[in-house]
Amino acid sequence: MQEFITLDGVVQGPGGADEDRDGGFALGGWAMDFDREHDLADEGGPIIAEWESRTEALLLGRRTYDIWAGAWGVWSEDAEGTTGEFTRRYNRVPKHVASTTASELAWQNSHLLGPDVPGAVARLREEPGGEIRVWGSSVLVRTLAAHDLVDEYRLMVYPIVLGTGKRLFPEGFARTALRPVETRGLASGVVVSTYRRQD
Repeated sequence: MQEFITLDGVVQGPGGADEDRDGGFALGGWAMDFDREHDLADEGGPIIAEWESRTEALLLGRRTYDIWAGAWGVWSEDAEGTTGEFTRRYNRVPKHVASTTASELAWQNSHLLGPDVPGAVARLREEPGGEIRVWGSSVLVRTLAAHDLVDEYRLMVYPIVLGTGKRLFPEGFARTALRPVETRGLASGVVVSTYRRQD
C-alpha cells in the first residue's frame, strides 16, 4: 500500500483539485503543489519509479480506478520518461477493482473483485508473482487492514497539516502492529517511510 499523506494523516485528493471533493474537500492537489514548489530536484520521482518497477498487479477502489483509467488508461504509451513507462506497465498488469456498483470496466486487463473483497484478495495473494500495489483507495485499505491483508505500508509524509479530509487511519481502523523498515528524509521535507506488518 502506497500513499501520499499529510502530517495529520490526510490522504484525500493529493493529485489534483477535482480528484476527490467528497465532504466539500477544497484542498485537492496539495501533494503536487508542494512538489512543484519544494521538490525541485525531483527526489520523489526515482523512489516512486523504483516502487513501481516491482508492480505486477494493481488493487484499486472504484474512485481511484476511475481516476487512473481516465489518466494512465488513455495516455500514450510512447510518452517520454516515467509517464510512458508507467502507462505501459499499468496497461499491461491486471487491475483488480473493489466496487459494489460497477458492472463492467473499460480499461484493458481490469477485473471486478466481486462481493467478497477480502476473500478475492486473499486468493490473489496466494498466486505466484510480484507485488500487488494499492495506491490511494482509503476505503479499500481499511477493509484490507481489517482482514490482515496489507503486508507493507509505504508512506510519503508531507510536512503539511490540512486539518480536514479523509484520513488513512480514521477512527475505527483495525489495530495493526508494524515494524519500521526504512525511513528517508528528502531535501523538500517529505519523509519516506516503509513499515511492514509484524509476523
